[in-house]
Amino acid sequence: MNCLKRQIWIEAEEWLIDSWDCNDCNTDVIVVFRDRSKWIASFFTYQNVETLRHKNIQTGECMNGSYFWSIDMVLIDVISRERIEQLVDHLIEHDNFQSVFNRYPDVDSEEDDHYPAGFFH
Repeated sequence: MNCLKRQIWIEAEEWLIDSWDCNDCNTDVIVVFRDRSKWIASFFTYQNVETLRHKNIQTGECMNGSYFWSIDMVLIDVISRERIEQLVDHLIEHDNFQSVFNRYPDVDSEEDDHYPAGFFH
């Protein structure tokens, strides 16, 4: 994990502009390193968890909003590329990245065209 060269994909950036609120949102984040390792986590803003809790109270889901969970959940103040990059770099620097993100199968060489030329060693 000591290699800071990484590519970060944020699902929310694929959505229509102005279709989501960076302060009240959740999104999957995939980080790929030069060694082809792929890692995923689901980011939720604190406000989004509260919004989902109120929705669940109304719909009856999650025991009427009495609990909430998500696999690979990371709570964050705001969902933006800048903030997510800061967090990823912080986790790497403090050797916590592998504790927060979940490893997925490595990137196959057939997917190289989805990454900048020369990204993988």
